[in-house]
Amino acid sequence: MKLYTALIFSLFFSGLIAQTPAQLDSAYIRDNFIKREVMIPMRDGIQLFTTIYAPKDQTKKYPIIMRRTPYSCSPYGAGTYSEGFQNMNLARAGYIFVFQDVRGRYMSEGEFVDVRPFIPTSDPSPKGKKQTDEATDTYDTVDWLLKNTSNNNGRVGVMGISYPGFYATMAILAGHPAIKAVSPQAPVTDWFIGDDFHHNGAFMLMDGFSFYSGFGKPRPKPVTEHGGGFRDWKTPDNYDFFLRAGALRNFSEKYGMKEIPFWNELMAHPNYDAWWQARNPRPHLKNVMPAVMTVGGLFDAEDCWGAWNTYKALEKQNPTSHSNTIVMGPWVHGGWARGSGDRLGNVSFGMKTSKFYEREIEFKFFEYHLKNEGKPELPEAYVFETGSNQWKTYETWPPKNTEPQKFYFQAKGKLSTNATAQTTGFDQYVSDPSKPVPYTEDVHLRRTREYMTDDQRFAARRPDVLVYQTEVLNDAITVTGPVMADLWTSLSTTDADFVVKLIDVFPDTLKGEENGVPRGGYQMLVRGEIFRGRYRESFENPKAFEPNVVTNVKFELPDVSHTFLPGHKLMVQVQSSWFPLADRNPQQFINIYEAKDEDFVPCTIQMYRTTLGASGVILPVLKK
Repeated sequence: MKLYTALIFSLFFSGLIAQTPAQLDSAYIRDNFIKREVMIPMRDGIQLFTTIYAPKDQTKKYPIIMRRTPYSCSPYGAGTYSEGFQNMNLARAGYIFVFQDVRGRYMSEGEFVDVRPFIPTSDPSPKGKKQTDEATDTYDTVDWLLKNTSNNNGRVGVMGISYPGFYATMAILAGHPAIKAVSPQAPVTDWFIGDDFHHNGAFMLMDGFSFYSGFGKPRPKPVTEHGGGFRDWKTPDNYDFFLRAGALRNFSEKYGMKEIPFWNELMAHPNYDAWWQARNPRPHLKNVMPAVMTVGGLFDAEDCWGAWNTYKALEKQNPTSHSNTIVMGPWVHGGWARGSGDRLGNVSFGMKTSKFYEREIEFKFFEYHLKNEGKPELPEAYVFETGSNQWKTYETWPPKNTEPQKFYFQAKGKLSTNATAQTTGFDQYVSDPSKPVPYTEDVHLRRTREYMTDDQRFAARRPDVLVYQTEVLNDAITVTGPVMADLWTSLSTTDADFVVKLIDVFPDTLKGEENGVPRGGYQMLVRGEIFRGRYRESFENPKAFEPNVVTNVKFELPDVSHTFLPGHKLMVQVQSSWFPLADRNPQQFINIYEAKDEDFVPCTIQMYRTTLGASGVILPVLKK
């Protein structure tokens, strides 16, 4: 009998041990929350589908945490429960969780508008603002929740990652006094300047096509499921697919993209005109009431720019008496909410950064501002420093104790802080659209996340990539803040793109492998960015290059936080294509969205390194 009992207990406990964290989270939600689904009316009569999870324990009051999303607040049905909330530390601490399908998506009524423009007004209440936008929908939702959700404590927090991060930014603008804490995470912020579908005016082809071939399909009526994207690749090689597909106009005719309304808008607005500018919320982030914690990933391939620049706009336009924090970890898009955050591709960060963030940063932010529990211990900037692999805190961002230091391109591929004394000298390459530089050496179909730290040796070996590197470093160099590319160039044609990559070169003597890749000599991409040359003076008014005339092209790369250790080298690579991550430039001053296959021509590019044209990169170096 004892043996039988021991066997039963053994089977019982082994079953518990076998449960995954996701299964345990799912069970906790079902056991401790009551779910209900409601339609919440907006001021214009449109109703938005909303799911509410309230703690079963109704003996105390709880704050509300809300996420508004275009990606579905499934699972639908009162008897089906979520398998886990973004931060289960919050779930166990006691909150009411609210998820909402935004206007025109999934089960909500109305018409969906991508990055719907904000309509400014001095009075956000229904009496003062008759037109609707995402801010009014947020206001009306919060107002309804406070009146119709029992045991709420009158305080609301809003959070969201990526596109839901954009709706979190709209919550900052909603103006409802009950909204006390907002966390835009990797927020979609400006789809022309730096997020998702354009970087500095260059169209990000892989993401734009893959995303909008599915997401952009019209939804004539409320649905619980939405159509998928393009699948007829006929090859496992994205480089091959997009090269054969040819010019952008071909995607409308050959691949059905003309049926996607927003794709047509993308094609119709090649420059940063009023249509694009209306979709940028940053100018409106003034007189902010709630505490804001903006979160992003240093290696986010989609919305790294949005996180940095949402924070900077808030800081610049709300200089006093406002709680504004930036948190940046060594993460991919949304990596702080999934996975452990201890590595990316071939690069290890030495600790589980995501778990630390959930417990020590995000949890404490909402606990303090929504419950008055704990202390407001968050610094102005909580940023992970790669290379040295440690969390750093700063009173300002960029840190005050940095100084801009220019690293000059020199002859024979050298990179130095010493300005050149030469009056003549340049390096040259031919950018050929029929053989664009790939963004990674691997053959695959979907855009990878790991390319953000990939080994760049494959590119360094190409004749159409310029390579400059320092001598072996005797002392560490810590770079914290935005990187500036300062190029002096001449073209044989009237337009070209420029890709600048900041790279950490590991010592040749380093032993061991990561994922089968030798660590010795590894060229880790720290930051890369593309710039469409025609926008060198203005994103609104592009300008052709005058062939064979030396021209300055200066642009900013998103901020970095990285230490180049002693024994390493600092490298910069320059090229004019990054395919198929970004579309190809025809290298003629024509409308790229209307260009034909025959319009793409080779361009000879010269990069000058003289006293009058001193090409290089300007790095924010932390003072010792």
